[in-house]
Amino acid sequence: MLEQEACSPVSPAMRLLLVEDSQRLQRSLTLGLKQAGYAVDVTGDGRDALWRATTVAYDVIILDIMIPSLDGLEVLKELRQAGKDTHVLLLTAKDAVEDRVKGLQAGADDYLIKPFSFEELLARVQALCRRAYAQKSPEIKLGDLTLNSVKQELLCQGRNVELLPREFRLLQLLFLRRGEVVSRPEIEAHLYDDQTEIMSNVVESTVSLLRKKLVAAGSSTLIQTRRGFGYLVE
Repeated sequence: MLEQEACSPVSPAMRLLLVEDSQRLQRSLTLGLKQAGYAVDVTGDGRDALWRATTVAYDVIILDIMIPSLDGLEVLKELRQAGKDTHVLLLTAKDAVEDRVKGLQAGADDYLIKPFSFEELLARVQALCRRAYAQKSPEIKLGDLTLNSVKQELLCQGRNVELLPREFRLLQLLFLRRGEVVSRPEIEAHLYDDQTEIMSNVVESTVSLLRKKLVAAGSSTLIQTRRGFGYLVE
């Protein structure tokens, strides 16, 4: 299990864009997703959503169809025409088969009809996040370590390693990108939403603490530094 960290919820290393113009639904979904641990950027405007989606590397976009200035299907079409392959979950009050077909043909990855339960939305978002990293299972094994994103735990040779939420989020991102060098700006962009003020040394200090805990746990799996480039595990 994770240790408690002040003002920081347990979180996967995932950043979402929520596009919903209903203030009530926007507030409730944002609260639920942040409590589930996601970094969430929010907008209720189609053109703003398109700008955000083409400038920020989101893991999943939750996109309502009926939004002002540019409807959700147009946002989706322009996003795909721009070459962006971010996974998109469409939200709509329309339940006709032809409406679902239009959304999927426009490039949506999944579809959810209003009203829906938050638990179902969360499960669909989790599945799309795993798909974004070609990771079907919530469990990732690397060397003598096993990371489980559903249980929010890290095991070393079967023994639990206590991590702070920020440490777990960073390690999860490195595990999902295992074998790749992940830069500090990439780490910051995935771990924090646009409302969070980031300290300049937060990544370096978190990596340092993680290394100490892995060594103390007896792990032979190391977080490597590529100076001037970033971090990786392999």
